[in-house]
Amino acid sequence: MEEACKSSLNFFSDQQLCHADVLSPPEVIARIQVAVLNFLRILTSPAPAISDLPLVTRKSSNCRLSQGLLTQTSWIFLTNAFSTRSLARPNAAKAFIRVWKVMAMCSQILGQEKKVTQRELFYKLLCDSPDYFSSQSQVNRTVQDVVALLRCSRYSLGIMASSRGLVAGRLLLQEPNQGVVDCAACGFSGHGISGDLSSIDSLIMKTDARYIIVVEKHAIFQRLVDDRVFNQIPSILITAKGYPDIATRLLLHRMSRAFPDLPILALVDWWAGLWCVLACNVKWLGVRGDDLELIPEQALVPLKPKDLQIAKSLMSSEILQENYREELTLMVESGQRAEIEALYFHGYDYLGKFIAKKIVQANYI
Repeated sequence: MEEACKSSLNFFSDQQLCHADVLSPPEVIARIQVAVLNFLRILTSPAPAISDLPLVTRKSSNCRLSQGLLTQTSWIFLTNAFSTRSLARPNAAKAFIRVWKVMAMCSQILGQEKKVTQRELFYKLLCDSPDYFSSQSQVNRTVQDVVALLRCSRYSLGIMASSRGLVAGRLLLQEPNQGVVDCAACGFSGHGISGDLSSIDSLIMKTDARYIIVVEKHAIFQRLVDDRVFNQIPSILITAKGYPDIATRLLLHRMSRAFPDLPILALVDWWAGLWCVLACNVKWLGVRGDDLELIPEQALVPLKPKDLQIAKSLMSSEILQENYREELTLMVESGQRAEIEALYFHGYDYLGKFIAKKIVQANYI
């Protein structure tokens, strides 16, 4: 366990924050081989045993917020707390075996200099090991386990992001030795974000925008692009069509680094879109509690029991900003949520005016 801690990132003097390394295929294969050799060494020792697999805990209780000392930039990290996968525990035995099977498959993929999506990986494992893999969620969790065990990125394992994301507006994109893509000229569908993370990493980007607007919903994104809101408000629009995939998050991260002076604003439902504004350095533009006066009461939607459970869990989180906690408290007390589409009560062209007014007034948190 002590050796596993050495690759952690020291944070001040009292905390160690973990990170996933971006590695070349030979380096990942070497880590897999070391894991196998350590397992065999313990298994064939004078006091043989089947060792547990030490994984960095991914629970919210293991998260910490790191705030920059000289800037307002902040990051969410996992600290050096561990959980295990054990063959000795009946309820964890299959999960233990899945980790080894995924590592074996990743070693094979990297040895062939290939890349696969998690969906492709699922069907391969389903055919090869049907007793251990019966659903996509099992593969997804196991890939996360392998990342937590080997301390390397998912892409380093040879697993590509399957992107749903789109970008539009005042942004020029160019891959090395390729033509320039003008994201303002891609129609209301926008420009599809590549699932190849190395391609996103190598993008050359230029913009004259003043804002980056993250749009939770695909239909809202299409409305804003069709209305060419990015000309009225010089901006870049980006959406993941719901919960953000890795490729869309990486492009947003790249833009935040390339254009550090541009505020990143989120247009999301008053509730379901909260995943987005919880990301570091993203400001919540709307819909928020003070926008409810713009929405007819009959357009508000009752919170489901699961919504209330998630809200209470978020409210207890140490990394939640106080103004977000106040929004959640209001949601729970009202027992209702509001969707962006409810603003169409004022007309289909109202969204652009709504965004412009809030930006001019700096009405975001």
